Amino acid sequence: MEARLSDIPTPTLKRLPMYYRELMRAMQVGKHKISSTELGILLEIPSTQVRKDLGYLADQGRPGVGYDVKRLAATLEHFLALSQPKKAALAGVGNLANALIHFPGFQQYGLHLTMLFDNDPAKIGNQIAGLTIHAISDLADMLMANKIPIGIITTPTEAAQQVTDLMVAGGVQSIWNFAPITLKVPESIFVVNQDLSVELAILSYRTAQNNPSH
Repeated sequence: MEARLSDIPTPTLKRLPMYYRELMRAMQVGKHKISSTELGILLEIPSTQVRKDLGYLADQGRPGVGYDVKRLAATLEHFLALSQPKKAALAGVGNLANALIHFPGFQQYGLHLTMLFDNDPAKIGNQIAGLTIHAISDLADMLMANKIPIGIITTPTEAAQQVTDLMVAGGVQSIWNFAPITLKVPESIFVVNQDLSVELAILSYRTAQNNPSH
């Protein structure tokens, strides 16, 4: 029986897209088979961990032969629902948002950015990449009317919780948060925090550890 996403440990779930990425690269160069050892080397993960992670899928591979690249990629694509189109709305149209709006990789994962929102009167009504920027005040109603399941927050910190509340009222199921704040949401809402300040702090610490004299 195929596992459900809710059955999989979070560290494993985070690695599955990495396997998918390497399988797509393997297909691009015409590779038909790949072993857990090869995947492990590419991702710097022990081969035992690779086999354990992929053991959650229906496709187990064959000892001594490895995994069928195309079939395993298709299994992961189905398992992670990557081929299913998913509409998303973004609030806070600044520089980071502009980079996300023009990022070409979303389509590979079925994410379609369909709405933009901001509270700056100078931006409202303008278009970016063919998408009109709407007023934040219309956020909840427009998300509800268009059944948007994913919200992306790239607002300043002080506006993030208010925007979150509007997204929840609009019926979103998941939120991708780029604001450096812990959002308060109902238990039914899944939040992914992309806190750049935390990542920079880790980089700073690691750099200092490698250069103790500085």
